Amino acid sequence: MKIAFITDDGKTISQHFGRAAYYLVLDMVDKQIIGRELRDKLGHNHFVEPGEGPDHNQGSGLTAASHKKHGQMAEVISDCEVLICGGMGRGAYESMQAFAIKPLVTDEVEIDEALQLFLEGQLKDQTEKLH
Repeated sequence: MKIAFITDDGKTISQHFGRAAYYLVLDMVDKQIIGRELRDKLGHNHFVEPGEGPDHNQGSGLTAASHKKHGQMAEVISDCEVLICGGMGRGAYESMQAFAIKPLVTDEVEIDEALQLFLEGQLKDQTEKLH
């Protein structure tokens, strides 16, 4: 099983899916890490035209265009079953599900702590943090 975490430093969980720079992908066998890889992640800034900023006022990313962008963001983790993050828009959350990646939103900060809770079945999906 491969689990992706959104991160900016490889140690902590980023609080915003669209703004994070990387995915930390952990390859797990029998609850043991057998591989750890930091992968570049597309974000809001990759989809804006020069001279404009990201538009966060388009709803919650539920448009067809947003779904396409989310697909591009998910492409690099298409081999993962789970994505753990500190926050994301409802559209990104639903897009990950459509791409067969289970998103989990958490208030845990440390990747190692969140991983342990996930492996114990104790990491709660805090969908109230969706925006």
